[in-house]
Amino acid sequence: MIRPKTKEEIIILREAGKRLANVLSTLKEKVADGVSLADLDALGEKLIRERGDVPAFLNYTPEGAPRAYPSSICISVNNEIVHGIPIEGGRILREGDIVTLDAGLVHKKLIVDSAITVPVGNIDPRARDLLEITQQSLYKGIEAAQVGARVGDISHAIESFVRPTGFSIYRDLVGHGVGYAVHEDPYVPNVGKQGTGPRLVEGMVIAIEPMLGTGSDGIMLADDGYTYLTEDGSLSAHFEHTIALTENGPLVLTEE
Repeated sequence: MIRPKTKEEIIILREAGKRLANVLSTLKEKVADGVSLADLDALGEKLIRERGDVPAFLNYTPEGAPRAYPSSICISVNNEIVHGIPIEGGRILREGDIVTLDAGLVHKKLIVDSAITVPVGNIDPRARDLLEITQQSLYKGIEAAQVGARVGDISHAIESFVRPTGFSIYRDLVGHGVGYAVHEDPYVPNVGKQGTGPRLVEGMVIAIEPMLGTGSDGIMLADDGYTYLTEDGSLSAHFEHTIALTENGPLVLTEE
């Protein structure tokens, strides 16, 4: 069931979004050669909690998951598309990597979700293009999120922008409603047809999150039960904003 938020709740969600954007901005500044994923996760949790909020992902158990998610920040590197576990494996960032920082927080009982992919030092031109196109595709989706449109209009806007670039879209990984829970209806695919899917109504709050790659669109689940990997080992990138649908157009909640 889709549950629109009140204007008062959207104000709280905007407060939450600013706080989350600040956390991600600080983590981005710390990304460098030699930095451990575990240290980034610990810093992310500290930044969230020191303002009285709670990490939304820590100990969250999605439907069908084998265990609760054990970290506060999902951190995914290179061929890891989403839901990487930073505290397992002892991974260290290296020059030339690209790393996705995906976080959620609970503020006054309401939840926001956002992600960015950032370079570790100098990266090759193809990787840089991937980051730019993925971020641009997110804003194409946001532009299509208008009251009275349909979810498929968001999906089509992302897909029609990405296809000519030659990058792949991981069609099995999608956006979603958010606010009262980490994952709510509706699902928001990154591929689709205009005029299809649930209608977008005022007060809906959704996380739009295109995930693109340089290789095929095949994915596989790692043995940890959470991390989705590119099937062919190619690079992937992920950008995400939580937005609210208003009579004046989409309001991006997770920006500073």
